[in-house]
Amino acid sequence: MTNQTELLNTLTKKAKGFSMDEIVEEYQCDPDGNLTLSKRKVSSKYFPPDTQAIKSVMEFNGLAELSDEELENEKLRLLTELAEISKKEVNNEKQTK
Repeated sequence: MTNQTELLNTLTKKAKGFSMDEIVEEYQCDPDGNLTLSKRKVSSKYFPPDTQAIKSVMEFNGLAELSDEELENEKLRLLTELAEISKKEVNNEKQTK
């Protein structure tokens, strides 16, 4: 994978918004001086779509030169994709509870 492809993939991920798990661990020292895990908290964190990343992806893909109608179609496609992703996230949250 080239650096340009990695950059575009990263920008696209940020432009669409994404979720990731955040893990916080606390350790305690036992009487022998060994560290043992005492608490572990896993939470899902959502990062919303970033406007500047969307603009960068559009410029990178040449979308800035699209007509208004083509941009509207792309907007509808992205909103549909976002709705599907949100629906999957809600289902995943229901399954983990």
